[in-house]
Amino acid sequence: MIRLLAIFIATILSAAAFELPGKSSQCVVGTAKNWDTSTVTLKAYEKRDGKWVQVIGPWQGRLGRDGLVWGLGINPLPAGVKVKSEGDWRAPAGVFHIGGAWGYDAEIKKNPKLFYRQVTSRDLWVEDAASPSYNKHMVLDHDPTTAWEKKQQMKQGDYPHSLKLFIAHNAPPKVSPGSGSAIFFHIWRGGGSKPTAGCTTMEEAKLRQLVAWIDPGKQPVYVLLTEADYAAKRAEWKLP
Repeated sequence: MIRLLAIFIATILSAAAFELPGKSSQCVVGTAKNWDTSTVTLKAYEKRDGKWVQVIGPWQGRLGRDGLVWGLGINPLPAGVKVKSEGDWRAPAGVFHIGGAWGYDAEIKKNPKLFYRQVTSRDLWVEDAASPSYNKHMVLDHDPTTAWEKKQQMKQGDYPHSLKLFIAHNAPPKVSPGSGSAIFFHIWRGGGSKPTAGCTTMEEAKLRQLVAWIDPGKQPVYVLLTEADYAAKRAEWKLP
């Protein structure tokens, strides 16, 4: 009993002691007015001499049509909260690693260490929660033929998706089926007049600037929270 109590207390203390990874020295911060808004203010920070310094922004972006909901990132989830699910039209909130980039261009301006793939018709990103490849990038060895393959295609002649930077929500190796997939930074629709299904979007020039700035060696993270939650967690989580 004493051992179980010790484990329980250790778990609680561990969750309470969360802070941004010590080796992360790049951070994109997104804050929304409340949990039901689809607009976001974005800023980018670098850690210099142990202090966060704003280097880009602020600039505006769009979120899910129905706002935000807690996502599966690297931060502990508050007790009893609702978590993102596939098709809920909400952007995942929390702290997430930022992954590679995918796009239509043969080359883009980027850090040499940042993974980039020029997508073709054979590149898929699986959003089918019943698939063992859910929320993963796949490359077919043939042109898509089935309705399922065509539905998962990354390249569908859609300009807003012509450049994407991965937000590691519910990401491999620990993927929870049905908890949301294909969350990216990408180009916004209608000049910012339209919300998303869950991604964070912005004008193309800002996205390209962000992609060029990201340095995988600095372990970049994305923090997306409401203004109130950001203020509440800022000191505890050591946010910019």
